[in-house]
Amino acid sequence: MVALMVHFSWNWVGLVISEEDSGLRMLPQLREEMSKRRICAAFEHLLALQDPEHASLHRKIRNSIVKDIFIFCSFSEEECLLNKKYTAHINGDVMIAGFFPLFYIELQSSLGSPANTALKIRFPQLNFGCFDPVLSDHHRFPAVYQVAPKDTALALAMVALMVHFSWNWVGLVISEEDSGLRMLPQLREEMNKHRICTAFEYLVALEDFEHMSLHQEIRISFVKVIVIYVNPAKYPEDYYLAVLWIKYFNCTFSESSCVTWKNCPANASLEWLPRFLFEMDMLEESYNIYNAVYAVAHALHEMLIDQAEAQAVGNGSKLVFSSSQLHPFLKNIHFNNPAGDQVILNGPKKPVAEYDIVNFWNFPEGLRQVVKNPQSICSESCGPGFRKSPQDGSPACCFDCLPCPEKEISNRTDMEQCVRCPDHQYANMEKTQCLLKSESFLDYQDPLGMALACSAVSLSTLTAAITGIFVKHHHTPIVKANNRALSYILLISLNCSFLCSLLAIGHPNTATCILQQTTFAVVFTVAVSSVLAKTLTVVLAFSAATSSWTRMRPWLVSGRPNFLIPLCTLIQLIVCGVWLGTSPPFLDTDAHSEHGHILILCNKGSASAFYCVLGFLGSLALASFTVAFLARNLPDTFNEAKFLTFSMLLFCSVWLTFLPVYHSTQGKTMVAVEVFSSLASSAGLLGCIFVPKCYIILFRPHRNSLPAIRGQTRSGRKKPSQ
Repeated sequence: MVALMVHFSWNWVGLVISEEDSGLRMLPQLREEMSKRRICAAFEHLLALQDPEHASLHRKIRNSIVKDIFIFCSFSEEECLLNKKYTAHINGDVMIAGFFPLFYIELQSSLGSPANTALKIRFPQLNFGCFDPVLSDHHRFPAVYQVAPKDTALALAMVALMVHFSWNWVGLVISEEDSGLRMLPQLREEMNKHRICTAFEYLVALEDFEHMSLHQEIRISFVKVIVIYVNPAKYPEDYYLAVLWIKYFNCTFSESSCVTWKNCPANASLEWLPRFLFEMDMLEESYNIYNAVYAVAHALHEMLIDQAEAQAVGNGSKLVFSSSQLHPFLKNIHFNNPAGDQVILNGPKKPVAEYDIVNFWNFPEGLRQVVKNPQSICSESCGPGFRKSPQDGSPACCFDCLPCPEKEISNRTDMEQCVRCPDHQYANMEKTQCLLKSESFLDYQDPLGMALACSAVSLSTLTAAITGIFVKHHHTPIVKANNRALSYILLISLNCSFLCSLLAIGHPNTATCILQQTTFAVVFTVAVSSVLAKTLTVVLAFSAATSSWTRMRPWLVSGRPNFLIPLCTLIQLIVCGVWLGTSPPFLDTDAHSEHGHILILCNKGSASAFYCVLGFLGSLALASFTVAFLARNLPDTFNEAKFLTFSMLLFCSVWLTFLPVYHSTQGKTMVAVEVFSSLASSAGLLGCIFVPKCYIILFRPHRNSLPAIRGQTRSGRKKPSQ
């Protein structure tokens, strides 16, 4: 303050000092510094709050003819109100170097309209308190300059802090004053944008010192974080200040009021407290005061330079100016303070405030502690693999966590909905990511595929061996019996059926899909029609041997039963041709039947054509079984009718079992059932019809001769007469 006096050559000033402890400590320091600089005090006046009119101060100002008054006051409202009393009576030629946070609101309400205010108050006033949008109206308050930056982004900063610490369930305690009521809707809007829920909103009426309803709100809400926007030091009845003084200086409450105290040590000061109990570093108000003094100094400097250029100064005369002349310079002031921050007093050009996050923890010196930030949430976050499910009648921040359904995932925290995996991917067990499905088909390397392939090759080899035995012994009676040509046709068709099974094993393609269906249909048609022809041959052979069936001999001699084979095969080829011409089998994929796999399979194409093929084969098999069953007791040298009956019974049983099992399986298991049924039915025909004959050829050759056959024939003919 003295440096400011020296800078502007003020050597005749008045001192107005508050009568509180800080003022009494300031006065000796001012006297000493002013004495060193040869600056005289026109008067010294101690502000006594009990004297609301300050009549003695008014007399001192008038009598001293002083033009510069330095006022030192604290932040209390009483001093600002008393300053109103005398500043309204002094003229505009007196410069007051002071800072009154609430001065203009009170002054405007007492003086009336803004126009009257402008007429009454012409000297500049600097407000170092918090930024107030009301004081930004220069039409109502043309002489007010706010040092603090705009705090219009305070709601954004507070919500950003909540988002940073993931607080989505907080309580709001807002003062009932104008600034609090302006802050509340901004907070609500920003919190809604970031989906932060309010556990409660409490407007603080400072005349209610107990705040019992607030305590109850906190208990029932289970909230762990409370955002408080209150300035209790602004109010004259400061309960919190009383509690602070009583706690640290062993004072006691006054019996008449809980906001005043007694029995305190003489000249108690916060400076007595250790640093770890009370932070004495520069606070926001101190920083604003610092900027205000520098702003006034810069404005005075610019004004002096302007006046020095405008008028000639001679004979040592001083420049004379009025404090109201500072207004244009204060409005245009713009400089950087030593900290590098911009200082601008003009409202429209003021920068937006920047906020620091300060966490105060008072510990004895040298003691350190890691502080964990609280978690204030209504519901625990839903981790990956879960989705949020709103609770009925609760805020959006209160929800349940449900696991994602099958084939869906959530890979982030607090997802509203799970995301379905594409068809070529599947959800892992944790439902946190989609994994690429692997192809699945009946492969040769699979144990099941390898077993079926080995079985097919083995049965084909066995069929080839039996065919070789029959060819080697083609001249023997057992081979000639029951039409040797039909036996060869049946053996070849069975061998082809075994080899056709290999088409269904391995990675399918369009060609194998078409071949495995058509070859299966044609080969089995040849095989079943051959069995039917052999059965009819047995019946015709017995009929030809009786007198009542002499008319059947030409059928047997001409070999007409053999024509069933090309006829039935032709019919099946026509059905297959229609199938291939309308809706042929094709390569298909199934991404849904088996978890984690894409099934590569052959689609039958036309289901109607497929069942027509099976129906025709079933009709042939049923006809063969019926004829064989009716001829099972006919006398025959090698029991041909009985073996044919048993083979067709086994064939029909396999395929009747195949249908329900086939439709109850899927994927490569379904293909394996189809291959197994084909191998089992073909093996049944091979084993029932040809294995007994091979046994006689290889191990009972004496039965494979004409004398043995004639003996069996005679014994067979005698049995009916016995």
